[in-house]
Amino acid sequence: MPSPVSETPFEVAIPGGVLHGHVGGEGPPALLLHGGAAVTDYTDGCARELDGVFRTMRYQQRGTYPSVADPPYSIEAHVADAVRVLDRFEIDRGWAIGHSWGGHLALHLAVSHPERLLGVVCVAPLGAFRDVLAEQDANLRRGLTEAQIARVEEVERRRREGVVTDPELVERMSILWPRWFAEPESAAPCPITHIGARCSTEVNSSLSEHFAAGTLARQLPGLGLPALFVHGDRDALPLRSSTATAALIPGAVVATLPDSGHFPWLECPGELRLAVEDFLAKP
Repeated sequence: MPSPVSETPFEVAIPGGVLHGHVGGEGPPALLLHGGAAVTDYTDGCARELDGVFRTMRYQQRGTYPSVADPPYSIEAHVADAVRVLDRFEIDRGWAIGHSWGGHLALHLAVSHPERLLGVVCVAPLGAFRDVLAEQDANLRRGLTEAQIARVEEVERRRREGVVTDPELVERMSILWPRWFAEPESAAPCPITHIGARCSTEVNSSLSEHFAAGTLARQLPGLGLPALFVHGDRDALPLRSSTATAALIPGAVVATLPDSGHFPWLECPGELRLAVEDFLAKP
């Protein structure tokens, strides 16, 4: 296992609140964007794996403890927050590394502010197309009991109605967590302790609006940045979430990791780093 990264806590003031994060490692600067949205930052292990390749700035995104921020909770607000983190460290241009929803956010950052990025690395990302979500949900429910499925669907219904609570979302995550792994019985302990209910609801609404508008599908073909997609072939989020999105970007590369689910740095340690190093070494 990689040695612990020597990280330093940091804060970034944003309108109506403050973001809390950690910076550490050696290499070119990179924002490390966790998935969710609105879940506890869990990317410390990813930062360890990439130490020496990147100096990472990972932070708790708005809407979830310990970061605090007034609304809006939208893709645009998250993009603005990412730019403020770059500004906090006086970084003219850096990499954006995003996992899951964080990969989707990295792509929005890339098309909105390409002048601030050196490139993007999307790890098991939610890509440009909504249709993968139905397959993902079916994969996550496979192997659950009828009672578990009923509870997951009840929490989802409450989220859509805007009445769900933080503990209910954490409960839903705990039920589904093992299904994100290629071997659910060997899943790592779930690190998610907080999920901001309002942020989760409103970011999902923002996602739906952008999917309907085709924002990424329209804008990614004009992206002139290096782009790497890394995706496990046994991920509940289907591989085509990466391949179909990468096909939109000139020169984008897809690295498929065999026998990996949604968290490659946990399931196949070292493989994510090798994929990134190989990508960076190519002219």
